[in-house]
Amino acid sequence: MMPSSSETITAAASGTWKLGDLTVNRLGFGSMRLAQDGTAFADGTSSDRNRALRVLRRAVELGVNHIDTAAFYFSPLRSANELINSALAPYADDLVITTKVGPGRDPSGAWVWATPEQLRGQVEENLRQLGRDHLDVVNLRLAVSQASAPVAELFGALAELREAGLVRHLGISNTTPEQLTEARGIAPVVCVQNAYGLDSPADHHAFLRACGEQGIAFVPFFAIAGTGRERGAGTEQDDATLTVARNHGATPAQVRLAWTLHQGPHVLAIPGTGNPDHLVENVAAGALRLTAEDLALLAR
Repeated sequence: MMPSSSETITAAASGTWKLGDLTVNRLGFGSMRLAQDGTAFADGTSSDRNRALRVLRRAVELGVNHIDTAAFYFSPLRSANELINSALAPYADDLVITTKVGPGRDPSGAWVWATPEQLRGQVEENLRQLGRDHLDVVNLRLAVSQASAPVAELFGALAELREAGLVRHLGISNTTPEQLTEARGIAPVVCVQNAYGLDSPADHHAFLRACGEQGIAFVPFFAIAGTGRERGAGTEQDDATLTVARNHGATPAQVRLAWTLHQGPHVLAIPGTGNPDHLVENVAAGALRLTAEDLALLAR
Protein backbone atom coordinates (compact mmCIF):
# COMPACT_ATOMS: atom_id res chain seq x y z
CA MET A 1 0.00 0.00 0.00
CA MET A 2 1.00 3.62 -0.45
CA PRO A 3 2.08 5.33 2.78
CA SER A 4 -0.45 7.59 4.48
CA SER A 5 -1.13 10.84 2.63
CA SER A 6 -0.16 12.66 5.83
CA GLU A 7 3.42 11.48 5.39
CA THR A 8 5.83 13.46 3.23
CA ILE A 9 7.43 10.95 0.90
CA THR A 10 10.79 11.95 -0.52
CA ALA A 11 12.87 10.59 -3.37
CA ALA A 12 15.05 8.80 -0.82
CA ALA A 13 12.30 6.16 -0.58
CA SER A 14 13.28 4.94 -4.05
CA GLY A 15 16.79 3.91 -3.00
CA THR A 16 20.05 4.98 -4.63
CA TRP A 17 22.36 4.09 -7.50
CA LYS A 18 25.61 5.56 -8.79
CA LEU A 19 26.26 7.35 -12.05
CA GLY A 20 29.99 6.78 -12.06
CA ASP A 21 31.06 8.22 -8.71
CA LEU A 22 27.87 10.29 -8.29
CA THR A 23 25.19 8.85 -5.99
CA VAL A 24 21.60 9.70 -6.93
CA ASN A 25 18.17 8.77 -5.66
CA ARG A 26 16.54 6.43 -8.16
CA LEU A 27 13.49 8.68 -8.51
CA GLY A 28 14.63 11.76 -10.42
CA PHE A 29 13.07 14.48 -12.57
CA GLY A 30 12.92 14.98 -16.33
CA SER A 31 12.71 18.57 -17.53
CA MET A 32 11.40 18.03 -21.07
CA ARG A 33 7.90 19.31 -20.26
CA LEU A 34 9.00 22.21 -18.06
CA ALA A 35 9.27 24.81 -20.81
CA GLN A 36 5.96 24.24 -22.56
CA ASP A 37 2.35 23.44 -21.77
CA GLY A 38 1.38 21.77 -25.02
CA THR A 39 1.63 18.05 -25.67
CA ALA A 40 3.74 18.33 -28.83
CA PHE A 41 7.39 18.61 -27.83
CA ALA A 42 8.86 22.09 -28.49
CA ASP A 43 5.71 23.16 -30.34
CA GLY A 44 3.38 23.85 -27.43
CA THR A 45 2.45 26.99 -25.58
CA SER A 46 5.20 28.30 -23.33
CA SER A 47 4.79 27.33 -19.69
CA ASP A 48 4.09 29.58 -16.74
CA ARG A 49 7.58 30.56 -15.63
CA ASN A 50 6.83 30.97 -11.92
CA ARG A 51 5.07 27.62 -11.75
CA ALA A 52 8.00 25.90 -13.48
CA LEU A 53 10.43 27.43 -10.99
CA ARG A 54 8.24 26.27 -8.09
CA VAL A 55 8.17 22.73 -9.48
CA LEU A 56 11.96 22.59 -9.69
CA ARG A 57 12.48 23.96 -6.19
CA ARG A 58 9.85 21.60 -4.79
CA ALA A 59 11.50 18.65 -6.52
CA VAL A 60 14.77 19.37 -4.73
CA GLU A 61 12.90 19.86 -1.44
CA LEU A 62 11.44 16.38 -1.97
CA GLY A 63 14.90 14.87 -2.27
CA VAL A 64 15.26 14.74 -6.04
CA ASN A 65 19.00 14.99 -6.77
CA HIS A 66 19.04 13.77 -10.39
CA ILE A 67 17.65 16.12 -13.04
CA ASP A 68 17.64 15.25 -16.72
CA THR A 69 17.70 18.10 -19.25
CA ALA A 70 18.97 19.27 -22.65
CA ALA A 71 19.63 22.53 -24.47
CA PHE A 72 17.02 21.50 -27.05
CA TYR A 73 14.26 21.36 -24.42
CA PHE A 74 12.62 24.71 -25.09
CA SER A 75 9.49 26.49 -26.22
CA PRO A 76 9.14 29.91 -27.88
CA LEU A 77 9.65 31.70 -24.54
CA ARG A 78 11.22 29.14 -22.21
CA SER A 79 14.37 27.03 -21.91
CA ALA A 80 14.51 24.10 -19.51
CA ASN A 81 18.19 24.75 -18.81
CA GLU A 82 17.58 28.42 -18.05
CA LEU A 83 14.71 27.51 -15.72
CA ILE A 84 16.95 25.03 -13.89
CA ASN A 85 19.68 27.65 -13.56
CA SER A 86 17.27 30.31 -12.28
CA ALA A 87 15.53 28.00 -9.82
CA LEU A 88 18.43 26.02 -8.40
CA ALA A 89 21.75 27.87 -8.77
CA PRO A 90 23.94 27.92 -6.82
CA TYR A 91 23.54 24.18 -7.07
CA ALA A 92 23.61 21.82 -4.09
CA ASP A 93 26.73 19.68 -3.90
CA ASP A 94 24.73 16.46 -4.29
CA LEU A 95 22.63 17.61 -7.26
CA VAL A 96 23.48 15.69 -10.44
CA ILE A 97 22.38 17.28 -13.72
CA THR A 98 22.38 14.98 -16.72
CA THR A 99 22.10 16.50 -20.17
CA LYS A 100 22.25 15.20 -23.72
CA VAL A 101 23.67 16.28 -27.04
CA GLY A 102 23.15 15.25 -30.63
CA PRO A 103 19.89 16.92 -31.65
CA GLY A 104 19.72 20.68 -32.12
CA ARG A 105 17.82 23.42 -33.93
CA ASP A 106 19.25 25.62 -36.68
CA PRO A 107 18.43 29.36 -36.93
CA SER A 108 15.30 28.55 -38.97
CA GLY A 109 14.03 26.24 -36.22
CA ALA A 110 14.57 23.04 -38.19
CA TRP A 111 15.91 19.99 -36.37
CA VAL A 112 19.50 19.02 -37.13
CA TRP A 113 21.85 16.33 -35.82
CA ALA A 114 25.33 17.28 -34.75
CA THR A 115 28.46 16.07 -36.47
CA PRO A 116 31.36 14.98 -34.24
CA GLU A 117 32.91 18.42 -34.74
CA GLN A 118 29.72 20.16 -33.58
CA LEU A 119 29.31 18.27 -30.31
CA ARG A 120 31.74 20.53 -28.44
CA GLY A 121 29.57 23.54 -29.30
CA GLN A 122 26.50 21.73 -27.96
CA VAL A 123 28.31 20.83 -24.73
CA GLU A 124 29.44 24.44 -24.33
CA GLU A 125 25.88 25.68 -24.93
CA ASN A 126 24.63 23.46 -22.08
CA LEU A 127 27.43 24.77 -19.86
CA ARG A 128 26.46 28.38 -20.58
CA GLN A 129 22.75 27.86 -20.08
CA LEU A 130 23.21 25.93 -16.84
CA GLY A 131 25.93 28.25 -15.54
CA ARG A 132 28.42 25.47 -14.86
CA ASP A 133 32.07 24.87 -15.64
CA HIS A 134 31.56 21.16 -16.26
CA LEU A 135 28.65 18.81 -16.91
CA ASP A 136 28.04 15.87 -14.55
CA VAL A 137 26.76 13.43 -17.18
CA VAL A 138 26.33 13.89 -20.94
CA ASN A 139 24.35 11.40 -22.99
CA LEU A 140 25.00 11.03 -26.71
CA ARG A 141 21.44 11.02 -28.07
CA LEU A 142 21.14 9.05 -31.30
CA ALA A 143 18.49 9.45 -33.98
CA VAL A 144 16.15 6.63 -34.94
CA SER A 145 17.89 6.64 -38.32
CA GLN A 146 21.19 5.87 -36.54
CA ALA A 147 19.94 2.62 -35.01
CA SER A 148 22.47 0.52 -36.91
CA ALA A 149 25.13 3.18 -37.43
CA PRO A 150 28.59 3.11 -35.85
CA VAL A 151 29.02 5.57 -32.97
CA ALA A 152 32.80 5.66 -32.64
CA GLU A 153 33.31 9.14 -34.11
CA LEU A 154 30.49 10.77 -32.16
CA PHE A 155 31.26 9.06 -28.85
CA GLY A 156 34.96 9.58 -29.38
CA ALA A 157 34.38 13.34 -29.68
CA LEU A 158 32.61 13.32 -26.30
CA ALA A 159 35.36 11.18 -24.80
CA GLU A 160 37.83 13.92 -25.77
CA LEU A 161 35.67 16.50 -23.95
CA ARG A 162 35.65 14.21 -20.93
CA GLU A 163 39.44 14.07 -21.02
CA ALA A 164 39.49 17.88 -21.27
CA GLY A 165 37.44 18.19 -18.09
CA LEU A 166 34.26 19.64 -19.62
CA VAL A 167 32.31 16.44 -18.93
CA ARG A 168 32.58 14.16 -15.89
CA HIS A 169 30.75 11.05 -17.13
CA LEU A 170 29.27 9.81 -20.39
CA GLY A 171 26.12 7.96 -21.33
CA ILE A 172 24.31 7.00 -24.51
CA SER A 173 20.64 7.40 -25.41
CA ASN A 174 18.21 5.83 -27.89
CA THR A 175 20.81 3.15 -28.46
CA THR A 176 21.28 -0.56 -29.10
CA PRO A 177 23.35 -3.24 -27.34
CA GLU A 178 25.82 -3.22 -30.23
CA GLN A 179 26.32 0.55 -30.04
CA LEU A 180 26.75 0.34 -26.26
CA THR A 181 29.52 -2.23 -26.72
CA GLU A 182 31.21 0.01 -29.29
CA ALA A 183 30.97 3.05 -27.01
CA ARG A 184 32.37 1.15 -24.01
CA GLY A 185 35.42 0.33 -26.07
CA ILE A 186 36.13 4.07 -26.29
CA ALA A 187 35.29 5.38 -22.80
CA PRO A 188 33.33 4.30 -19.70
CA VAL A 189 29.54 4.47 -20.05
CA VAL A 190 27.64 5.15 -16.83
CA CYS A 191 24.08 5.08 -18.18
CA VAL A 192 21.82 4.08 -21.04
CA GLN A 193 18.76 6.25 -21.57
CA ASN A 194 16.13 4.58 -23.76
CA ALA A 195 12.38 4.61 -24.17
CA TYR A 196 11.05 1.89 -21.88
CA GLY A 197 7.97 1.01 -19.90
CA LEU A 198 5.37 -1.57 -19.03
CA ASP A 199 4.43 -2.06 -22.69
CA SER A 200 7.98 -2.53 -24.01
CA PRO A 201 8.86 -5.59 -26.14
CA ALA A 202 10.99 -8.48 -24.91
CA ASP A 203 14.26 -7.27 -26.44
CA HIS A 204 13.99 -4.02 -24.47
CA HIS A 205 13.64 -5.98 -21.23
CA ALA A 206 16.69 -8.03 -22.18
CA PHE A 207 18.73 -4.88 -22.85
CA LEU A 208 17.74 -3.47 -19.46
CA ARG A 209 18.91 -6.65 -17.74
CA ALA A 210 22.18 -6.65 -19.70
CA CYS A 211 22.91 -3.10 -18.53
CA GLY A 212 22.44 -4.23 -14.94
CA GLU A 213 24.87 -7.10 -15.45
CA GLN A 214 27.45 -4.55 -16.64
CA GLY A 215 26.81 -2.16 -13.73
CA ILE A 216 25.36 0.48 -16.05
CA ALA A 217 22.36 2.55 -14.98
CA PHE A 218 19.30 2.15 -17.19
CA VAL A 219 17.29 5.38 -17.33
CA PRO A 220 13.93 4.98 -19.08
CA PHE A 221 12.12 7.86 -20.68
CA PHE A 222 8.37 7.67 -21.41
CA ALA A 223 7.97 5.25 -18.48
CA ILE A 224 4.54 6.77 -17.81
CA ALA A 225 3.59 7.90 -21.31
CA GLY A 226 4.46 4.57 -22.91
CA THR A 227 3.46 4.48 -26.55
CA GLY A 228 2.06 8.01 -26.14
CA ARG A 229 5.68 9.21 -26.05
CA GLU A 230 5.89 13.03 -26.48
CA ARG A 231 2.08 13.31 -26.48
CA GLY A 232 2.00 12.05 -22.91
CA ALA A 233 -0.03 9.31 -21.27
CA GLY A 234 -3.53 8.84 -22.57
CA THR A 235 -6.63 8.42 -20.44
CA GLU A 236 -7.02 4.75 -21.34
CA GLN A 237 -5.43 2.28 -18.91
CA ASP A 238 -5.31 -1.50 -19.09
CA ASP A 239 -7.29 -3.50 -16.54
CA ALA A 240 -4.20 -4.90 -14.81
CA THR A 241 -2.73 -1.45 -14.13
CA LEU A 242 -6.08 -0.18 -12.85
CA THR A 243 -6.50 -3.21 -10.58
CA VAL A 244 -3.05 -2.84 -9.04
CA ALA A 245 -3.61 0.90 -8.60
CA ARG A 246 -6.90 0.33 -6.75
CA ASN A 247 -5.33 -2.31 -4.52
CA HIS A 248 -2.62 0.13 -3.42
CA GLY A 249 -4.64 3.34 -3.31
CA ALA A 250 -2.35 4.65 -6.04
CA THR A 251 -2.70 6.19 -9.48
CA PRO A 252 -1.95 4.28 -12.70
CA ALA A 253 1.04 6.60 -13.29
CA GLN A 254 2.43 5.69 -9.86
CA VAL A 255 2.03 1.98 -10.64
CA ARG A 256 3.90 2.40 -13.92
CA LEU A 257 6.74 4.22 -12.18
CA ALA A 258 6.89 1.68 -9.36
CA TRP A 259 6.91 -1.17 -11.89
CA THR A 260 9.80 0.51 -13.70
CA LEU A 261 11.85 0.78 -10.51
CA HIS A 262 11.10 -2.87 -9.73
CA GLN A 263 12.94 -3.96 -12.88
CA GLY A 264 16.32 -3.74 -11.17
CA PRO A 265 18.35 -1.73 -8.64
CA HIS A 266 20.19 -0.08 -11.55
CA VAL A 267 16.99 1.35 -13.04
CA LEU A 268 16.40 5.07 -12.50
CA ALA A 269 13.19 6.98 -13.23
CA ILE A 270 13.00 10.54 -14.55
CA PRO A 271 9.28 11.40 -14.79
CA GLY A 272 8.69 14.95 -15.90
CA THR A 273 5.86 17.34 -15.18
CA GLY A 274 5.06 21.01 -14.92
CA ASN A 275 2.29 20.28 -12.41
CA PRO A 276 3.22 20.57 -8.70
CA ASP A 277 0.62 17.99 -7.67
CA HIS A 278 1.82 15.47 -10.23
CA LEU A 279 5.37 16.03 -9.01
CA VAL A 280 4.43 15.00 -5.46
CA GLU A 281 2.61 11.93 -6.81
CA ASN A 282 5.58 10.93 -8.96
CA VAL A 283 8.05 11.21 -6.08
CA ALA A 284 5.71 9.20 -3.84
CA ALA A 285 5.76 6.37 -6.38
CA GLY A 286 9.29 5.60 -5.19
CA ALA A 287 7.77 4.30 -1.95
CA LEU A 288 5.25 2.00 -3.67
CA ARG A 289 6.28 -1.64 -3.21
CA LEU A 290 4.57 -4.00 -5.63
CA THR A 291 3.97 -7.59 -4.58
CA ALA A 292 4.87 -10.69 -6.58
CA GLU A 293 1.16 -11.00 -7.38
CA ASP A 294 1.08 -7.41 -8.66
CA LEU A 295 4.09 -7.99 -10.89
CA ALA A 296 2.64 -11.24 -12.25
CA LEU A 297 -0.66 -9.50 -13.05
CA LEU A 298 1.11 -6.62 -14.80
CA ALA A 299 3.27 -9.07 -16.77
CA ARG A 300 0.19 -10.46 -18.47
